[in-house]
Amino acid sequence: MLQLGFNSAILADFGFEHVVQFASNHGFSCVEMMCWPSDNADSRRYAGVTHINVLDLTPARVSQIRHTLKEANVFISALGYYPNPLDPDPNRSEYFIEHIKEVIRGAAKLDIPVVTTFIGRDPSKSIKDNLARFADVWPAIVKVAEENNIKIAIENCPMFFTDDEWPGGKNLAISPAVWDRMFEIIPSPTLGLNYDPSHMIWQMMDETYPIYNYKSRLHHVHLKDAKVYKNKLDRVGIMANPLEYHSPKLPGLGDVNWRAFFAALTDVRYRGPVVIEVEDKAYEGSIKDVQSAILTSRNYVRQFFG
Repeated sequence: MLQLGFNSAILADFGFEHVVQFASNHGFSCVEMMCWPSDNADSRRYAGVTHINVLDLTPARVSQIRHTLKEANVFISALGYYPNPLDPDPNRSEYFIEHIKEVIRGAAKLDIPVVTTFIGRDPSKSIKDNLARFADVWPAIVKVAEENNIKIAIENCPMFFTDDEWPGGKNLAISPAVWDRMFEIIPSPTLGLNYDPSHMIWQMMDETYPIYNYKSRLHHVHLKDAKVYKNKLDRVGIMANPLEYHSPKLPGLGDVNWRAFFAALTDVRYRGPVVIEVEDKAYEGSIKDVQSAILTSRNYVRQFFG
C-alpha cells in the first residue's frame, strides 16, 4: 500500500546517516533525499540542502549508502533538487539543467526510480512563452531520464512566495491546464507529477480531482497542508503576494480535505511513496520543534494507513 516518508530538507542541519536513522527510529518507510550541489549558494528556505552529493557517488560511497539504508530498513523514495531550469539568466539555467541531469544519473547509480524537481519559469513572461522555452529545454532532460530508466516527478508548486518571484512565480507546472500542455509537448510517461495538494488550496482549486485525472502521472506525492486566511484574502485579494493571505501548515492544520485526498489515492490504486514536506513556520524555532513537526505530521496521517 502507501509508503510513508518525509522530505529531508527539514533536517538540513544533519547528515545523511542521521536522517536515515531518524526515519528508521520513528517508523518511516522512506525519505526523499535532497541533492543540491554541495557548493550551492541558494538561500531560499529549504533549498541548498545536500544529503547526497551526486557528484561524489564513487562505488565505495554507493556501497556505503546502500548499507546504511539496508541496516535501517529504509529506502529513498526519490532524489530531490528544486532549482529554476528556465531561469532567464542563461548561465544559471544551464547550471541547473546540468545538475538535474547529474541527479538523474545519480539516481540510476543508486537504483532509485524517481527524481523530483521543478520545470522552472521566467516569472516575467507568460505561460505561453514559458511553454515554448519548456519545449526547447526539457526534451534533452527527459531523454537522459529515459536512457537511465528514471522517472521525473515535477512538483506543482508555483514558486511565487516572495517579491523576487513576482508576478508569475518560478515554476511553470501550476495547474491541470499547464500539465496538459506539458504532457502534449513531451508525451513520454517518464515525465509526471510530484503532486502536492497544498498548492491547489491557495490557488482556489480542487485538490482531489487531479489524482483521478492524472493517476498515470503520479510519480511521487507530497503531504503538505495550507491554510487560507479569509480575512486577509478579503483585504489584499488573490493578486497579492500569496503569503499575504495563506500559510503552509502541517497536514491536518490547514484546509486540505485529507480524507477525500487519501480516498482518491486508494481509488486510483496509487502504491507509491507519500512524503511529508514540512514548511510550517510555527515549527522552526528549534531542532526540537522541527522533529515535533515531522512526528506530529506522521501521527495525523497515520489514520489513513493500515
